[in-house]
Amino acid sequence: MIVAEVDTEKSNELITAGRMPEVMGRLLETLKPEAAYFHSVGGRRGFTLVADLDQESALVPAIEPLWLELGATVTVTPCMNAEELRAGIDRLTS
Repeated sequence: MIVAEVDTEKSNELITAGRMPEVMGRLLETLKPEAAYFHSVGGRRGFTLVADLDQESALVPAIEPLWLELGATVTVTPCMNAEELRAGIDRLTS
């Protein structure tokens, strides 16, 4: 799960220049999130993406634009669905 708090000044510049749809489109195309929620974070523009990545290293190219283009504060939290939790618990007893 990726939560981003977007810098207001940088996002205002992108919106004014008409580039915000391009930046967000690239991010969503790269991550192909299962769910995407757009909301305020800490009083600023923000969003939460739930993405299933095959490898953790895929985070590097996906998140870098958040820092470079959006000046975002990013929090990445591993999470799992119920089926994955059951599989993990089964490993405890094996």
